[in-house]
Amino acid sequence: MARVLVVEDDQFVRSALIRHLTEAAHTVRSVGTALEALREVAHVGFDVVILDLGLPDLDGGEALKMLRGITDVPVIIATARDDEAEIVRLLNDGADDYLTKPFSVEHLSARMSAVLRRSQAAGAGAKPPSRVIRVGGLSIDPLRRQAELDGAALDLTRREFDLLAFLAGRPGEVVPRRELLAEVWQQSYGDDQTIDVHLSWLRRKLGETAARPRYLHTLRGVGVKLEPPQ
Repeated sequence: MARVLVVEDDQFVRSALIRHLTEAAHTVRSVGTALEALREVAHVGFDVVILDLGLPDLDGGEALKMLRGITDVPVIIATARDDEAEIVRLLNDGADDYLTKPFSVEHLSARMSAVLRRSQAAGAGAKPPSRVIRVGGLSIDPLRRQAELDGAALDLTRREFDLLAFLAGRPGEVVPRRELLAEVWQQSYGDDQTIDVHLSWLRRKLGETAARPRYLHTLRGVGVKLEPPQ
């Protein structure tokens, strides 16, 4: 059983979600605006948030950024929009998953279960190493979740930091994509595009490109490795 916040302004969709999630033994609260969602999350502990994008007071994408400023609760985007660039942006801004409307309750339940498993596994995992990891000019502090490049702080999203720290912990080693999905995303399978998107954003923040890599090297069909510049 999970504590679920449904953020949806369409009363018909909202009622259907509440009914089905309650029948599945979840504890459900619901709101119809982004500001109400922020107030709820600030005062109530939830296990997962289902967030619609078409809210009346604030676009769901902006609401997601504000949520990420106050909580790490898993967020599943529920949207009628299917623009790939927007979906990529939402994932990069901190969404844990997304569903394109219309979707079945069974599909939502499966996605919720996967997100909750990943969240619980991350919470129950071993503590990150206490030592600061250094690779070339990179300095990564897993406990403080801070990273620097040549002494300058890197502004990384949660997933970007996780990916960088995992690769930095195995410098020079080619890590298969399926292992990245399992260890960083806590998924046994998934879309390679998810990894590519985060690698692209991470490269940009490291001042490099796929064509001219410095730290991050992709071996097509094999995996990814991080090593100091030659």
